[in-house]
Amino acid sequence: MKSLRNLLQEAQQNKRAIGHFNISDLVLVKAVFSAARDLNVPVLVGLSEGEREFVGTRQIAAFIRALRDEFDYPIYLNADHTHSLAKGVETAKAGFDSIVFDLSALPFEENIRQTKQAVEALKSINPAMLVEGEIGDIGSGSEIHDKAPDLAKGLSSPEEAKHFVESTGVDILAPAVGNMHGMLKSMVAGETKKHLQIDRIAAIKQATGVFLTLHGGSGTEDADFVRAIPAGINIIHINTELRVAWRRGVEEGLAKNPDEVVPYKILPPAVDRVKEVVASRLRLFNGEQHFAHAK
Repeated sequence: MKSLRNLLQEAQQNKRAIGHFNISDLVLVKAVFSAARDLNVPVLVGLSEGEREFVGTRQIAAFIRALRDEFDYPIYLNADHTHSLAKGVETAKAGFDSIVFDLSALPFEENIRQTKQAVEALKSINPAMLVEGEIGDIGSGSEIHDKAPDLAKGLSSPEEAKHFVESTGVDILAPAVGNMHGMLKSMVAGETKKHLQIDRIAAIKQATGVFLTLHGGSGTEDADFVRAIPAGINIIHINTELRVAWRRGVEEGLAKNPDEVVPYKILPPAVDRVKEVVASRLRLFNGEQHFAHAK
């Protein structure tokens, strides 16, 4: 099995991005893994601190390893939005492939200082673990919002990105480039879309030379994804879209079987709904030419 670093290098060379999907229950795991296998593309699954607390850090690591080993499949595990070194150490010891050490809410220089310490500490435990740092402001919470924050105030600059990467030694950088965590109600309804600053992505890539992650990808215009990948984005996070699909699927299952109490008879529509979203994103991130060639 290729390492996550090698996989990212290969994706970058081929102008593709690795899809990252947050999970917090078996429905989401089944849907993400099934969609990836159907399309025969690698995939990253991630869990924030709250999601890991719900399912168990060591338990989900063991489960994903079992899938990887049994099916000999490139599924990788990321510790998403980790805000303390203690929580990060838990994931390093559990064998996560990567971690988002997110102190972007702190003053910039303090973010640098603590992220550098985290890189050193985490790699001393798990040398193969990729460490991602985050700068700028893209809001918080993969939820449904009434109105968007003023994203123009928290955009990342190529200069600060270069300084951050060189000072911390991170393997991956998550900048603020017009992206936003969560979705607006109008986005859920399909009335509006997020738009990315492609020129800024390209400038940050040129300044840093490291892998770049796009957080808050849910609700983004498809054409912006297509342009962002060759500009330098290597990993794209999707969470809220999955949560919306999960809820709609559960509601569908209950509506079809209002008197049913058996979970595995209620939940298949949720698996199907989430799988549809994941498959559509994986096709977009990997390029339709890839699938045409595979046929």
